Amino acid sequence: MKFTTAIFGLASARKLGVIALAGLASGLLGAETAAAQAAGDPVQGKATFARCGICHTVEVGKNKIGPSLAGVVGRKAGTLAGYNYSTAMAGSGVTWTPAVLDKYLTKPQDVVPGTKMIFPGLPNAVDRANIIAYLKKPDAVK
Repeated sequence: MKFTTAIFGLASARKLGVIALAGLASGLLGAETAAAQAAGDPVQGKATFARCGICHTVEVGKNKIGPSLAGVVGRKAGTLAGYNYSTAMAGSGVTWTPAVLDKYLTKPQDVVPGTKMIFPGLPNAVDRANIIAYLKKPDAVK
């Protein structure tokens, strides 16, 4: 006799098994959803990036109030030629990995205190993941 059957009875043990399977399936689906959110949707990212477009572009060599973000993923912060970075950004030592971009987009001043960027941050994790997905390959999104 199994432990769960002895403790809970056969019918209850079966119910526990169904509940456990449902919980496992839910957990797996939750992990899949979290992974999808972490991967981001570049099409949605382009739409969300419109908020950033006041100061930034993804056009190579075109700076606005902020630097061009073309090729930003993987680039060392404060190194794009032709843009006048703050001392804080130029000396930050930050490399724009997806994880660092996520933290920076959450609250820029926490990652690079003294940055010129006055944007308060994006509180929505899905929005951030989408923008990062878009920044990885902006030319792939029409």
